[in-house]
Amino acid sequence: MAETLSYDVVIVGSGIAGLRATIEAARVSEGKCSIAVLTKVQAMRSHSVSAEGGTAAVLYPDKGDTLESHSYDTIKGSDFLADQDAVEFFVNAMPAEIYMLEHWGMPWSRTEDGRIAQRNFGGYSFPRATFAADRVGFFEMQTLYDTTRKFENIHFFQEWYVTSLLADNGVFRGVTAIDLKNGDFHAFNAKAGIIATGGAGRLYKFATYGYSSTPDGLSLAYRAGAPIEDMEFVQFHPTGLIPSGVLITEGARGDGAVLINSKGERFMKKYAPEKMDLASRDVVSRAMIIEIQEGRGLKDPITGMDHLLLDLRHLGGEKIKERLSGIREIAIKFKGIDPIDEPLPVRPVCHYTMGGIRTNMKAQTPIGALWAAGEAACVSINGANRLGANSTAECLVFGTQAGADAVQYAMNQPSHNLEKEQVAAEEKRLFDEIFHGVGSENPYEVHNEVQTIMDKYAYVYRTGEGLEEGLRQLRELRKKSYRHVNDQAKEYNTNFINVLELEAMFEVAEIVLAGGLARTESRGAHSRTDYPKRDDNNWLKHTLAYRSPNGPRLDYVPVKITKYPPTERHY
Repeated sequence: MAETLSYDVVIVGSGIAGLRATIEAARVSEGKCSIAVLTKVQAMRSHSVSAEGGTAAVLYPDKGDTLESHSYDTIKGSDFLADQDAVEFFVNAMPAEIYMLEHWGMPWSRTEDGRIAQRNFGGYSFPRATFAADRVGFFEMQTLYDTTRKFENIHFFQEWYVTSLLADNGVFRGVTAIDLKNGDFHAFNAKAGIIATGGAGRLYKFATYGYSSTPDGLSLAYRAGAPIEDMEFVQFHPTGLIPSGVLITEGARGDGAVLINSKGERFMKKYAPEKMDLASRDVVSRAMIIEIQEGRGLKDPITGMDHLLLDLRHLGGEKIKERLSGIREIAIKFKGIDPIDEPLPVRPVCHYTMGGIRTNMKAQTPIGALWAAGEAACVSINGANRLGANSTAECLVFGTQAGADAVQYAMNQPSHNLEKEQVAAEEKRLFDEIFHGVGSENPYEVHNEVQTIMDKYAYVYRTGEGLEEGLRQLRELRKKSYRHVNDQAKEYNTNFINVLELEAMFEVAEIVLAGGLARTESRGAHSRTDYPKRDDNNWLKHTLAYRSPNGPRLDYVPVKITKYPPTERHY
């Protein structure tokens, strides 16, 4: 029988959203509630450390920026699919988060007069990406993690893999998890839960994400009955370094870097004459693919990958070393190129999922006593396309909301017992059906095939025929028996965890493809060549995917419009 551990609040995930929720829960409860943080990696290995360019907030109205401008830029960037009440709430809450991090020790970059520095990003009316050189995520994570250590009621379970959510009549009751260091199975009894497990980017092979960024948290909520919202909208960042996919921050273009084609032309002036290289990410990514398709790209001599070039040379060595030292180091290590001397080979790369577990502005999911925040959630402030630097900001604002609301709820709830049958059924599924299961398929080859399907059929440009074929191939692949684990060791059995991650990948990939096939329009990051126009009459609505025996059951809810009626986007 699994050992049961009891806590008031269980938080799954230890990135920026998870840590910010953890701190807020500890602060609000004033030490009265016990908080468990479960993370499948060491906390400071969470993918949030990879964020580079900035965190968006209006800090200087005296320089012309306004909360309304941040709201409108975000809504316009979303191709008008964002819920405008949520955007306004988010924008208003952000400045305080920047200053809170400052008080906790965040080393923001500074202007010459000592102010916190901000840089420009794509789709912005004013520079509002608050930065710390090009290592924003690392420094934010370090600041937050250090702050959690000040609270005695926070307990970390690092390198634990959560396998299921336990619910009773639609109300969260706890989780089950495997301790990776010894393979032991445990149950966690909790009054409230928060999912902050990040996005689904490792559905794709060419991606900026760490290899741990599989959609585990989305799958947990989906299997427990929560709807997954707008997953067809996958963001492709224009500048992924080939062949690794490692991100070259938008901060580079914010600081003056430009995209050029094989002819040395600054091609973005054709596609976005006002903003050029700093148009929104979906606009730039589509322009790059057109340049490549029309023969103005380059081909890597070793990998054969088509690409374009990001030129930083004119910025000068001193500026690159001061403000973009991280990407210089990445370029030298991963490609053997120093951006001071040569342009970098880049192409659009999977970078973010706009969709996630449906939540409201308090980060509550439709499952009682369960909250979600960060990239795992969809509130929806990003709609069909996220503006750069709104992601780390979203983690802070809605991590705060989740932590505060969850712990306030938990403080008013009586203790309960977990249903032993639920825990036993999960243990049987994991160990009898999967760990000791039988099959001939290599799960790593299956994993590779899932990513190949997504790269081919759900990239920057899509077609109904391609999405349908991708869905067919994915479902055929899933029928193959991969539910077996060759490595029977108990300690640090990554083979077992990879097989469990694969289950989540199948479920969420199916939602992406099915949602994209159903949405017969082009909006933001969802670009269909067979339906090239945005269709507000039929598609100004959010997709909700519910789990059913036959795959995702799709439903729809309207977008919340407050001040800004949809218009055609121009950059």
